[in-house]
Amino acid sequence: MLESLYRLVRDVPDFPKPGIQFKDITPILLDHRALGQAVDEIVAPFRQDGITKVVAVEARGFVLGAPAALVLNAGLVLVRKPGKLPAATRRAEYQLEYGSDALEVHVDALGAGDRALIVDDVLATGGTAAATAQLVEESGARIVGLSFLIELTDLGGRARLGPGRTVHAALTYPRRLSCARP
Repeated sequence: MLESLYRLVRDVPDFPKPGIQFKDITPILLDHRALGQAVDEIVAPFRQDGITKVVAVEARGFVLGAPAALVLNAGLVLVRKPGKLPAATRRAEYQLEYGSDALEVHVDALGAGDRALIVDDVLATGGTAAATAQLVEESGARIVGLSFLIELTDLGGRARLGPGRTVHAALTYPRRLSCARP
């Protein structure tokens, strides 16, 4: 069943820089059936977990997080680069291979009673996902899980998220199915 999604992921060599093999999901987004299947795969392990907020990471995470929130009857929380959100924010900085970056979320977007599912398009080195998890935890909300359309397993991002986290990826490269619940 996932074969149709795997077939639609396009490899783009040397993007955004030489040596990178980019996994392009836009062919999935172009096909409403494939997009629906992708969202179903992202939310499947969490349908019965009482998710109250889907936390979507800029920018492709928004495309997957919004329909995931609708399917789960949950609110949508946007995590963005600094300076992009209009109200008071909470900030998490994280290290990149060369330098650092940061993410922000509105301080009133999550609270102690929320059960959050973090959604993004790709789990690679895990920096963005770890920073997003930090923002959710600092808000007092409980992280129920993290779910991705694609995981690049060779980059070790799952390990950066720490033990005891429920991490799901619909598609994995190298190819194997992947969902781990503590």
